[in-house]
Parts: sequence; structure tokens; C-alpha cells
Amino acid sequence: MRILFAGTPPFAAAALDALAEAGHDIVLVLTQPDRPAGRGMKLTPSAVKQAAQARGLPLYQPASLRTPEAQAELAVVDADVMVVAAYGLILPQPVLDLPRFGCLNIHASLLPRWRGAAPIQRAILAGDTETGITIMQMDAGLDTGAMLAKIVVPIGETDTAASLHDTLAAAGAKAIVAALANDPALVPQAQDDTLATYAAKLTKEEAKLDWRQPAEVLARAVRAYNPAPGAWTLLDGATLKVWSAQVVAGPDADLLRAEPGEVPHTEADRLVVACGSGALALQAVQPAGGKRMTAAAFLAGRPVPAGTRFGA
Repeated sequence: MRILFAGTPPFAAAALDALAEAGHDIVLVLTQPDRPAGRGMKLTPSAVKQAAQARGLPLYQPASLRTPEAQAELAVVDADVMVVAAYGLILPQPVLDLPRFGCLNIHASLLPRWRGAAPIQRAILAGDTETGITIMQMDAGLDTGAMLAKIVVPIGETDTAASLHDTLAAAGAKAIVAALANDPALVPQAQDDTLATYAAKLTKEEAKLDWRQPAEVLARAVRAYNPAPGAWTLLDGATLKVWSAQVVAGPDADLLRAEPGEVPHTEADRLVVACGSGALALQAVQPAGGKRMTAAAFLAGRPVPAGTRFGA
């Protein structure tokens, strides 16, 4: 099958590799233009570009697909189907109409739940116990097209956005290969719009930990914002990122007297912070300008006495 592929991050690169390994004829790969990255802000190719170049696949990096020039580039390849995975650019109707059998999207949720930009993180934040992959027919809406296939993936209690991403990327790669192999047998199923939820793009500001929230909610936030944008709080006016945390089990007299954001007592190897209900033990942190380290290593260099307040 002649495939026009569009994607940008590692999630999409896994699908591109799987399609190539399955023997499909990938006639053109679309990915976003190189972006500045790293401390030096050097122009860096996307994961999909790197995967395409490693396989010698033809590559196209338009800034938009709305121009006649870009659409002409896509029309000339005469694709049977377009496969899209986390591409990051809007596909206008003329592009959706180009492939002979339409456009298929690999979406990292069980649609109609979590339409939008950050389905992996929003599922963890909400406390969902499962998510998955949906292969859907694309239309002009935001993840509103008919569903062709689903794979359910459980969300573990210790899953971060990073670990769940990797699991879903592998599942998505497997799902799109299976969908193309079984295309004649797939029956499109319309989404129930009344069940739809929106996975808004993440912001740095929302990743600031609000210690008035229950400990369980904050523990999910730490996992959901790892690796980006990274959960954070303030300690003596300086930013402290929190990479790993665990809900403190059991009652504690000092904790019952502590205010949200307050350290109830001093420990040598554990940094406990009171929450709106319960408490959170910070396990891995990163001070501004410093490296990621265990709480024990952080406390060895910077004692945090009882009564210290986080968040201000």
C-alpha cells in the first residue's frame, strides 16, 4: 500500500518504523520543520525526520499544509492512504481528500475520551485506570472521526507520562499495522460526542503544585508532568522541580497539625510535605540550576527543618 505518513515526535517515529518493517511503500514522510532545542537552541530534526532519513525515505517539512504549493507536493505522490500520528499541523479538507482511502490517525486515548493535544497526561491527571490507542478516520473536526480499531492499555500506579508514552507508542505502531492489514474487515464506528472530554495542551503554570489539593491528586500530577513540563513548587522563593513522589501512608500526629505546604517534621532521608488531605513524600527533586537528585541527597546539602513552607 502506498502510504503518505505525517508525524513528528518519537510516538510517531515508532509507527513509521513499524509500517516500513511491515513492507509498506512509504511514498512521502511529512514532519514539522526543525526546531531550536537544548541549551544552545540548535536547530534539531524531529524524531520522525531522523527515522525517515535512517531509512532513506523521501521527506517534506512544510510550515503549513494550507498553501497550494504544499498540497501539490502531496497530490503528486498519489497515496492510497495517509497515516497521521502526532503531526502537529492542521490538515485542511483538500489534504484530507487526497488519499484514495482517506486519512487514518493514531490517537493515544480511547476515544471519545481525551480528544486533543495531551491525552496521555490528562488520563493520568484524571486518575483513569486505563487508556489506549484508537485508529480513527480523520475528518475536519478535532479527533472526531469514526473509529476503526482500539487497543486498551492499563495505567499502572507508578506510570509517568514518559513510561505510558512508550507503552502507547508501541501499541500504536502495532495497531496501525494491524488496521491496514485488516482494512476490508474494519467497520467504522461513530463516536458518541456526549462522552467526549478535551485534553488541553499542558502549560508550565498548571504544573505548579497546589498543596491545598489532596496528596493523591498531587502524586498523579507529579507523574503526569514527567518529563514535561515537570511538576514544580517554590522553596524560599526558588523553583524546585519534583520528579517523583509518593503518598504518605498512615496517620501522623505532626501531619494533622501541619498546614498545606508545610513540612511537619524533619527527616534525614525523606522530605514530607503536608497537603490539603494527607501528605506527599518527595523522592526525587531538582533545584533551580542544579541536577536531579534523591530527596536524601538534597537534604544532605540543604536541610529543611520542620515548619518550612513550600509553595511561596
